[in-house]
Amino acid sequence: MAGVSVSRAPEHPSWFSPKILLTMFCIINMLTYIDRGTIASNGVNGSSGTCTESGTCTAGSGIQGDFDLSNFEDGILSSAFMVGLLISSPVFATLAKSINPFRLIGFGLSVWTLAVIACGFSFNFWSITICRMFVGVGEASFISLAAPFIDDNAPVAQKTAWLATFYMCIPTGYALGYVYGGLVGSNLNWRYAFWGEAILMLPFAILGFVVKPLQLKGFAPIQSKGPSDIETPSSETQDVEVKDGKISMKDECTGKCSSISSRLMGSSHWDHLSRFAKDTRVLLSDKVYVVNALGTIAYNFVLGAYSYWGPKAGYEIYNMTDADLIFGGMTVICGIGGTLAGGYILDFMSSTIPNAFKLLSVSTFLGAIFCFSAFCFKSMYPFLAFFAVGELLVFATQAPVNYINLHCVKPSMRPLSMAIATVALHIFGDVPSSPLVGVLEDYLNNWRVTALILTAILFPAAAFWFIGTFLPSVDRFNEESESDITATHESSTTPLLEEKTETTESTT
Repeated sequence: MAGVSVSRAPEHPSWFSPKILLTMFCIINMLTYIDRGTIASNGVNGSSGTCTESGTCTAGSGIQGDFDLSNFEDGILSSAFMVGLLISSPVFATLAKSINPFRLIGFGLSVWTLAVIACGFSFNFWSITICRMFVGVGEASFISLAAPFIDDNAPVAQKTAWLATFYMCIPTGYALGYVYGGLVGSNLNWRYAFWGEAILMLPFAILGFVVKPLQLKGFAPIQSKGPSDIETPSSETQDVEVKDGKISMKDECTGKCSSISSRLMGSSHWDHLSRFAKDTRVLLSDKVYVVNALGTIAYNFVLGAYSYWGPKAGYEIYNMTDADLIFGGMTVICGIGGTLAGGYILDFMSSTIPNAFKLLSVSTFLGAIFCFSAFCFKSMYPFLAFFAVGELLVFATQAPVNYINLHCVKPSMRPLSMAIATVALHIFGDVPSSPLVGVLEDYLNNWRVTALILTAILFPAAAFWFIGTFLPSVDRFNEESESDITATHESSTTPLLEEKTETTESTT
């Protein structure tokens, strides 16, 4: 009887742990939202030139001043990235089934970095608008694929808390963007703000190509032509294509991203379209997913209008002299506190889809009551107290909403689930809400009544999520998704970055 001990060394860098992955994604997420805050800051966005009746003219500042933009053009510029984001999110989600998702993130971040650099070199309205659209294209890969990677690698008892940490970077990034853009724009030039962002993002774009590509749960590893080229993974891990103990050149980037480009060019467009259509039908037939999306759309309709009109409404109703600072500071503090609290509370309750719906409906309903009551006060200080509590409760929805999007579908559907949810909440939520609220205010000419009508839309959002608590739901996280995953390439619930342990085989 002979015993053979086989030791398998870790096939990923020892430093690249799940916490490092979360930290990396949080920094990337924060940088993308710093960019959004930067272009909206006074230091970068600037103001148009003015002339007095006596003929004395004052030069404009920032982007608006340099390119002589009207307020309408300036408004288009601030949301131009959304065009690329909404178009590209489903595309990247569909491509994730034929191209390694981690490499897609690297490719997207490279596009983002180059587009931001180009923003700094723009010379008129159309040039910077097109650059901002490509910024949205680059961001789309990350938006669709980052959350599934975090969901795969988070400890089972802390999944929602990890998602909350990730989404907490949104209000933080916005706030830092305002400060960063103001400082750079005031002391240097608005162009340097974009170049600085690109320098900060560049290492992460490179990292997306140089580290061994991670595999998302539920996706078949990208295989080579011959089965002998694929290393059989252990039962506890998900592997990618490996040849002779090294990553196959198919999954390495040569510096020009030729592997991804060749696959994009060689893939059948019809196959991708038919797969996208089929997967989208599956999503839209899922009652849990649709109800969650309806609640999210109503919720984002209100928050989108709050973010745009809040300071102006506060100034008109309560004569706030520092409305921008007050609303901005309140949103950052409540956004961070509420988002983290929502994640930790759901983990404490036990992360399940019914519990997520319960938390969403209760926190949104209570938040709606506090926010609605706040606008009923004639004094500013009770308003601020009630509105702060309301925002804290409303922001607690961020992690539970995305937990449902990730767990009500099969693993391979998660990128598309996140992409479609992103498209829906923007197209039907925060994008149309600001102009519609503006039309309502033009008709009523009463900001208090307008704010009350807007806030009341939170109640339908809570109602949609309350309905979700009664729907039959199944957590599909552990379901097999790809029909072409064989027994040697099965998904596992083990975190993708968990260290491989020694295995011992005995032969007689």
